[in-house]
Amino acid sequence: MQQKLDGLTMHTMDIRNGAVLERGCVYIIPLLEGLALKRRTSAMGNPKSSTGRLDIFTRLITDYGTEFDRVREQYNGPLYAEVSPRTFSVLVYKGSRLNQIRIRRGNRSNSDEAMKRLQQEFQVVESISEDEIRNGVPLSVDVRGADSGGLIGYKARNHAGLIDIDKVRHYDVLDFWEPVYAPRVGGLVLDPEEFYILASREAVKIPPTHAAEMIAYDTLIGDFRVHYAGFFDPGFGHPDAGGEGARAVLEVRSFEVPFVIEHGQVVGRLAYEQLTEKPHRLYGSKAKSSYQGQGIALSKHFKPFSRSAMR
Repeated sequence: MQQKLDGLTMHTMDIRNGAVLERGCVYIIPLLEGLALKRRTSAMGNPKSSTGRLDIFTRLITDYGTEFDRVREQYNGPLYAEVSPRTFSVLVYKGSRLNQIRIRRGNRSNSDEAMKRLQQEFQVVESISEDEIRNGVPLSVDVRGADSGGLIGYKARNHAGLIDIDKVRHYDVLDFWEPVYAPRVGGLVLDPEEFYILASREAVKIPPTHAAEMIAYDTLIGDFRVHYAGFFDPGFGHPDAGGEGARAVLEVRSFEVPFVIEHGQVVGRLAYEQLTEKPHRLYGSKAKSSYQGQGIALSKHFKPFSRSAMR
């Protein structure tokens, strides 16, 4: 990786006391952590939820890797992040956290039959039948907003201020986002290259014995991308962690042409994987969890805001 950087780098910068990552630029950042994986152990990186909801494109890189985000079995070496803010410029520091990693032992196993059994036992995705499970459990989009006064999401403002990645509940929503309300007739028209925060129609539960990943892009659905982060922790939306189901937040961007997205249209699928053992802490119980029980939720950097005041 260092050999590539020596040939491609335009300039270097010191982020120890804070540095601005500008919208539309690409940065390679050596991470503080490395990995020393054992036999039959691999890993997968993905952006944190808050990173995805700020539209910060983040990918994990290893030495001599052939794919982004995937860390091969028995890898021993440094880690790097490719970071490209797409909508907002952000201020980061040494120690700021933009992505996360999950470690997998053995081969991935998440057959449709196993997910059908999960659906039958736990109703992991509300109102979905086992017959609808193909290559994962389907999720559809809510563009009616029946439970939120017609509010169905937010559209990012193209010209907004700087966001300090380490500040929580600090920024006013309307300085950075336009609220999006349910269309009076038909579906929601996604403008090309604009960034939207929407929500799934269905509530999601992740049993304590499992985690889940959303398949981010499927050309059979349409020419748009859903969910940059896409990882669901054990206990998300589950009663054992104080949840009663939580909707999946969808980070949506249409490419090249306008795209009409209809209420109830399938926009992604969840792939559930069994854990090696039940965790000691579940998402949303004793752990500090920002999005348990969420509806339409922006990243944790924004202050709570009265939806009635958005009209």
